[in-house]
Amino acid sequence: QVQVVESGGGLVQAGGSLRLSCAASGRTFRMSAMGWFRQAPGKEREFVAAIRWSLGNTLYADSVMGRASISRDNAKNTVYLQMNSLKPEDTAVYYCAASYSSPTMKVATYDYWGQGTQVTVSS
Repeated sequence: QVQVVESGGGLVQAGGSLRLSCAASGRTFRMSAMGWFRQAPGKEREFVAAIRWSLGNTLYADSVMGRASISRDNAKNTVYLQMNSLKPEDTAVYYCAASYSSPTMKVATYDYWGQGTQVTVSS
């Protein structure tokens, strides 16, 4: 089993920045990738960014390209999502997920999920 715990959410003004953290624990040695997703009220969960543990390859949604940066600290089994120039439409619960597969944008390819952390961007 793998446990995933997010932190770092909160309330921020439009144009501001936020860094989310995701700590993975348990049988993480088989994990290949970590991803960030978000879900706004009444909407489907959508992909934000993903990273491969070994090589650091990254993948981003068009909606956050240029504003988000995903990184990882292998020694700490932790992944970070830096979000800049935040917009009210970025308001959502942000979820971190772990995958046995290569980084993808698909929810179904991720095996373990955290409980989520709320990000609210005020205008």
